[in-house]
Amino acid sequence: MPRSWTLCLVTLLLVLHVSPVSAIKFNLPASRYPPKKCIWNPAHADQLVIVTANVGPGAGQRVDVEIVDGSPQKNIYLSKRAIKAETRLAITTHVDGDVGVCFRNYLDNSFAKPGEMTNATSRIIDLDVDIGADAVDYNAIANQESLSGLETEMRKLEGIVKEIVVEMGYLETREARFASTNLSTNERVQNFAWFSFFALIGLGAWQIFHLRAFFKRKYLID
Repeated sequence: MPRSWTLCLVTLLLVLHVSPVSAIKFNLPASRYPPKKCIWNPAHADQLVIVTANVGPGAGQRVDVEIVDGSPQKNIYLSKRAIKAETRLAITTHVDGDVGVCFRNYLDNSFAKPGEMTNATSRIIDLDVDIGADAVDYNAIANQESLSGLETEMRKLEGIVKEIVVEMGYLETREARFASTNLSTNERVQNFAWFSFFALIGLGAWQIFHLRAFFKRKYLID
């Protein structure tokens, strides 16, 4: 395949690829007893997740961060106190599900009364979450392995293809699980329908014999 066609193919696949990247900027109010604010992103098991949090200035405030998941086990991957300026965190997920980056902004006792939260006591959080192939530093890999530009793009494409294969396997597993649930539900509904049918027949037969016996006792029929 000519080099130009290879470059076009790589560019097209990179453009069509939907990157699992989340970027958000928000205001985090401070309080002596602050509520937790979490940003959630879907991720598969054994995926690299890079969290970059840029915390704005704020006197008398302490921002803590915690990375968790939404699984029944409620895994806590990382917890860090008093993050400042730009903080970069990396984890590897254990299970399929949502990964949450949670923040709390604690206010020093000398700045406000208990429970008080104002816009003046807050910090700006600029958050970027990179998942999977987008979390890999391909420039560092290229420098380390002396890769050309095309080889670097092919390495990126390889990571993207692996993610697509994992995603297809996950969707196939979900489809099989849903199909099994559907078959089980249909079987239960069918069994309940047969039970209702025979119960109605039995009840009707019992009513006939009961009424026949009643009428005989009253000498209304022979």
